[in-house]
Amino acid sequence: MEKRFSPLLFMAVAVLFHDGCTITMAATHCENCGSNTVPYPLSTGPDCGDQSYKIRCDSGTLRFDAVNGTSYTITTINPEIQRFVIQPPSFVSNTCVSSDIRTEGLQLNSSLPFNVTSSNTIMYLNCSDTLLRSPLNCTSTSLCHSYINDTVDGSVCDSAPLCCTFRAGGSTTAYRIRVRDSGCRAYTSYVNLDYSLPVSRWPNPGLEIQWVSPQEPICRSQSDCESGSNSNCAPDPVLTGQSRCFCDGKYRWDPVRGTCVESKCPMNPVYGFCLLLRLEKCLDLIKMQIIQY
Repeated sequence: MEKRFSPLLFMAVAVLFHDGCTITMAATHCENCGSNTVPYPLSTGPDCGDQSYKIRCDSGTLRFDAVNGTSYTITTINPEIQRFVIQPPSFVSNTCVSSDIRTEGLQLNSSLPFNVTSSNTIMYLNCSDTLLRSPLNCTSTSLCHSYINDTVDGSVCDSAPLCCTFRAGGSTTAYRIRVRDSGCRAYTSYVNLDYSLPVSRWPNPGLEIQWVSPQEPICRSQSDCESGSNSNCAPDPVLTGQSRCFCDGKYRWDPVRGTCVESKCPMNPVYGFCLLLRLEKCLDLIKMQIIQY
C-alpha cells in the first residue's frame, strides 16, 4: 500500500513559510551609520536601541568598544542570528605584536549581553614557551604556521618563536582573547574557517561576537510604549522597581525585530482550522503526522 502524508502535514509545512504577521513597532531603532544598518537591539545613541547593547557610529563606521578602552571596527552584522564580526587588531609597525597588547587584548564585560562565539579560529602568535604546557595546538603542524608562511600580514611573525591555534568560545575565551608579554604577544582570528581550504581561499580575518536576545524595552510610563500601541508599560516581574513595554494579549515580543507581532489566523473552508498556526503548533502537527506515517 502506498503511504501518503496527510494534507494537514503539507499545510502545516506551508504555514511555516507563510508571512501572516502584522508587525507593530514597540522599540526605537537607530538610524543608519553611513551606509550601515543598525539593527535592534544594537544602540548607537541614548534614544534608540537597547542601552545594554551599545556600539558606536564613528563617521559612518560602526565600532565596538571593549571594556579596556580598545575599539574594534564592525565589518558585518547578521541580526537574524544575533551576531556581528569585528576586525582583529593590526600589528604594531611591522612587528609581530598586536596593537591592543597595551590593554592585554580583547576583553568583554561579562555582565553585558555580548560574548565571543565558538565559530572563531584564534591564532596566537609570537608566544613564549609557557604555551607548550597549554591545551592549545602549538605543534609544527598547527594552522597558525600556514597563516605565517602564506599570508602577507602573517609574514611579520616568521621569526617569532612559537604560535598556537585553538577554537574560541570556551569558558576562558567567551569574554577575553588575551595577549601579553609573558604569553603570546599577537593574535588573529577567522570566522567559520574551513581547515581543508588552501590559505588563498580563506576569508578575511574576523572575530565574531554574539548578543543574547533582548527583553522588552524599559519604560517609565505608558507614553514610552505608545510607538507600538499594542504594548503596555507594566512592572517587570523579575526586577523590582523596573517596568517594561509588554505586548498585549494576542501579540508576542519578537526580540530580533524589536516589535510586538500579531498572528493572523484565517479559517480554511475545507479543513476548518487556522491557516496560520503558531510555529510550535505547526511543529507538533508535523511530528504527529511523521509518527503516524
